[in-house]
Amino acid sequence: MRKDYQKLNTSYTYLVTGSAGFIGFHLTKQLLELGCRVIGYDNLNDYYDPALKMARLEVLSQHDLLFTFIEGDLADKEKLDATFAEFKPQIVVNLAAQAGVRYSIDNPQAYLQANLVGFFNVLEACRHFPVKHLLYASSSSVYGMNSKIPFSTADKSDSPVSLYAATKKSNELLAHSYCHLYGIPSTGLRFFTVYGPYGRPDMAYFSFTEKILAGRTIKVFNQGDMYRDFTYIDDIVEALQRILCNPPLPNEQGNKYKLYNIGNNSPEKLLYFIETLEKSLGRKAKIEFLPMQPGDVYQTYADVSALMEDFDFKPDTALSVGIDRFVQWYKTYYDI
Repeated sequence: MRKDYQKLNTSYTYLVTGSAGFIGFHLTKQLLELGCRVIGYDNLNDYYDPALKMARLEVLSQHDLLFTFIEGDLADKEKLDATFAEFKPQIVVNLAAQAGVRYSIDNPQAYLQANLVGFFNVLEACRHFPVKHLLYASSSSVYGMNSKIPFSTADKSDSPVSLYAATKKSNELLAHSYCHLYGIPSTGLRFFTVYGPYGRPDMAYFSFTEKILAGRTIKVFNQGDMYRDFTYIDDIVEALQRILCNPPLPNEQGNKYKLYNIGNNSPEKLLYFIETLEKSLGRKAKIEFLPMQPGDVYQTYADVSALMEDFDFKPDTALSVGIDRFVQWYKTYYDI
């Protein structure tokens, strides 16, 4: 662990964009439970059911003395700047983004606005209202079709196979330039297939659950011959909590800039994932096998050695444990 490691500072104000989203909700909830002041920022768009986002906000609103929610779009520079000016956050966690690989093929404009214009506005706000640390969500998608495994942050990541991945790589480059030019300490977080309660309905584990319970057919691409490094949400939050108050040390160029993989370091075959889900649900899936979809990659596999070296932590929740917890939440939430 870093010699200068600092525990979470509960006297700071934390700004979490995408606070009504999956990861943003869980991080915000954890910070509030630890007694931190959190400013949540989210545009509550309808990419998936806004009712789920409202349910997350209802949970967060129970901490009304510590939590302030602002409905706003990152592309709205004036509103974002006003938020920074009013609350003066010390730590900014940018988790707001247009997510989804396949959706980016048919709806590219949404990604340019949220992931490029929006992130640029966050960087500008951090420039004009200086912060102690900016953390932002990148993605395992930046590795594209890399064949070397496990994926290391030292590997090349300049051949994205989806627009979503290209925007996430662009975020890393923009953050690097702002770190170099304006001294903004920045940490990029390459998340690997995050899942768990209050998750995203567009992701396979969520949509498969819905369809299996309804007796509908699930579509499985590349004949099921794909591997994913499934990472349980609690592990993501634990990693974030450790990194928050520890901006990067200066690198060889003197820049406080760092990238981390946050993954389970244990890829599972898609068919095993389906078997695990079937076992938790007590139902068999009806499967339609299809070819590989544009933008998809064969496997993801995180090298988390840097995370372990700096923060003495690696995600390790077993898929069977995480899926059981998700299914339990799903049945409760949807009253099944």
